[in-house]
Amino acid sequence: MPIIEMHLLEGRSVEKKRKAVAAMTAALVDALEVQPEQVRILITEHPVEHFSVGGQTVGQRNAAKAD
Repeated sequence: MPIIEMHLLEGRSVEKKRKAVAAMTAALVDALEVQPEQVRILITEHPVEHFSVGGQTVGQRNAAKAD
């Protein structure tokens, strides 16, 4: 049973997450020759203030881009 753990920054729509889950499931069904019912996917969303790049949170980086 393949398990995918996906970490995303918050803000993506339910539709986009559903599309990603469907695409990843299809890819594993093809690559690993498993049934879709065997694929497990966990999505964990993180606030932009809980993820940083280059010493700044993504929230800070987004605010700087907006200025």
